[in-house]
Amino acid sequence: MEHLLTFEHVAVRLGQTPVLHGLITEVSAGDVIGLSGPNGSGKSTLLRAAATLIRPTEGKGTVLGADMATAGPQTRSQIGMLAHEPAVYGELTLLENLEFVARITGRPVARARELLDAVGLKAAANRRANHASHGMARRTDIARLVLTEPKLVLLDEATAGLDEAAVELIATVIERTTNAGGAVILVTHDAAYLDSVTNRRWHLSDGTITEATA
Repeated sequence: MEHLLTFEHVAVRLGQTPVLHGLITEVSAGDVIGLSGPNGSGKSTLLRAAATLIRPTEGKGTVLGADMATAGPQTRSQIGMLAHEPAVYGELTLLENLEFVARITGRPVARARELLDAVGLKAAANRRANHASHGMARRTDIARLVLTEPKLVLLDEATAGLDEAAVELIATVIERTTNAGGAVILVTHDAAYLDSVTNRRWHLSDGTITEATA
């Protein structure tokens, strides 16, 4: 089975503060992993390490076949992340945001409008992002994941504050990713949602993962 992500005794410090330690686990093609744990347990830090935005302080990790400590743009282009705040440029319209992503990733620019229509933003395409609601910006983020087709998707409370239709869009992203041989890690405090979409569960406490069957 292909491992898309591995942690081998990985530890992460932020400044002088230890956040993660001794992580030993892996993510395989087709996995949808629910990550839970108390506030401040390091869930977002774990996702940022998986996205190669934070380097391990100790141990070794791999993501999509690359060393987590040295992975570059080619690896990051195959990782899609929805963080707490939508990743949009406020001075650009929702359409311009998605067109920009299409250009820098080599996708057809025309797909931007198609995907905004698909996520219910046809009427808001020309609205500046800093004048759009959180839900509109989040739907634009979801369209970005569909556009870029990442192999590893990291969702950090991505469903918080979304209406039912938008939550269904995220479910579609999860299904598309796993059907294409990718994997998903998602953080949410919604236990029922985790039960409905995951096949593995990680619990993070005191900087260490324990695993239970979803």
